[in-house]
Amino acid sequence: MPDAAGTASPAQRALAALRHNRPAIASAWLLLAFYALALFAGFVGPYDPERSDTARFFQPPQPLRIRDQDGHFRGLHVRAMVPIGGQRYREDASRVLPVRLLVHGEAYRLLGVASRIHLFGTVPGERIYLLGADPYGRDQLSRLLSGAQVSLTVGLVGIALSFTLGLLLGGVSGYVGGWLDVVIMRLTELLMSIPGLYLIVALRSVFPPGLSSRQVYLGIVAVLALIGWAAFARVIRNMVLSIRRAEYVLAAEALGMSRARVLLRHILPGTTTFVVVAATLAVPGYILGEVFLSFLGVGVQEPAASWGNMLVHARSLRALRSFPWLLFGPGIAIFTTVMAFNVLGDGLRDALDPRGTSSRGEG
Repeated sequence: MPDAAGTASPAQRALAALRHNRPAIASAWLLLAFYALALFAGFVGPYDPERSDTARFFQPPQPLRIRDQDGHFRGLHVRAMVPIGGQRYREDASRVLPVRLLVHGEAYRLLGVASRIHLFGTVPGERIYLLGADPYGRDQLSRLLSGAQVSLTVGLVGIALSFTLGLLLGGVSGYVGGWLDVVIMRLTELLMSIPGLYLIVALRSVFPPGLSSRQVYLGIVAVLALIGWAAFARVIRNMVLSIRRAEYVLAAEALGMSRARVLLRHILPGTTTFVVVAATLAVPGYILGEVFLSFLGVGVQEPAASWGNMLVHARSLRALRSFPWLLFGPGIAIFTTVMAFNVLGDGLRDALDPRGTSSRGEG
């Protein structure tokens, strides 16, 4: 009697292998949490990410506490920060600001619905900055969550565009061949021969001035997708060249199926394993591309938030020494996200390629 492993489908075996990879599963849950926070940024963030408080420039983070200065239990709270000049602050232990849940605050839109309910806040007339404030007195936590909507989605949207383009062009190039193959491959070589850094900046520079943050975001996605499909298309072409002589492909052609149907239904599905793994591993590159453009000041513009333009405030040595929280929030978010995608991609590669896993294990 065959065992369960022998009757399981390839997808079931891959899923079972992935479940045993704890770092990959932890990375997947972490990424899901990040995207959930980005989706509900307006609700989780206590304030409007673009609103300034002129009395709170460079305010440091306020640590959460449960006991007052006398050691008495006071519930979850923070202590008020009092400016003492020179962009410095001190805690006022006598002013306790309780942390309240589901409070009314500034208006925002959640999934297209207007709301004023925030996950947490404090007493009316006071503000709390759990991750500190930036040079304009804006809440770093609210901007970090708002920036995640840009920096995290740019990878998914960019991958969807570039991989769709690369999959179709690479598939057509490998299956149809002839002059079309020559034209597509020469185009990929041209794009790959131009240094990506200069190509990104050059393409971004043609954007007309006065674009809104949404338009700049869409433009950045288009730029990253335009330069990201070439290498992927070449790999897909090579895979299609090996698949197109398979017996099931020849049988489909013998039955009179059109070339487009054979390509879409019988050849390209054979590249699914590679596409899933390559897409997961490529997302960090798109995230870092947006961060790079915004850090240089040619990406998402102020006052809109992204992880890249948040790092601009921490690029000087003085800022790093005096206001380290300007770096820690976006820096840790970028590092954690990139590492999580890489670990998840490695886990998917091992799960979807059992031959590669076994060979590495034997080595």
